[in-house]
Amino acid sequence: MTAPRCGGRLGRMKAALKSGKKSVDRTQLALMTLATCVCGVLAVLGAVLAIFTPLVFDRAGNALNPIAWLGFAFAALFWVVCLLGPLAGWILWRKGASPLAWAAMITPLAWGAATVTLLQFVPV
Repeated sequence: MTAPRCGGRLGRMKAALKSGKKSVDRTQLALMTLATCVCGVLAVLGAVLAIFTPLVFDRAGNALNPIAWLGFAFAALFWVVCLLGPLAGWILWRKGASPLAWAAMITPLAWGAATVTLLQFVPV
């Protein structure tokens, strides 16, 4: 036994029914891909920066300087933020939260600005 075909009685209602497919904004997809590539390049630069972060403590007294420790932590973790920011951005974008996805994508830029600001106050 099969269900009746309704004989086309849905009329206008048939167009109002939701399809299972979401439309993809290709411009936003291209911009997200570009932002991911930029974060990948920044992650490589951040990894090189992380190698040289112990040099913050070369000057005598910097081991007791809390700003030096903050600068060390921010610089050492920059590459991690550059990898996790786009990952979180793509997950949020896939779930449909575009504003939060873009906020996650620009997190490495904010982290980098904080790192540069902190490292300026570390005496050399």
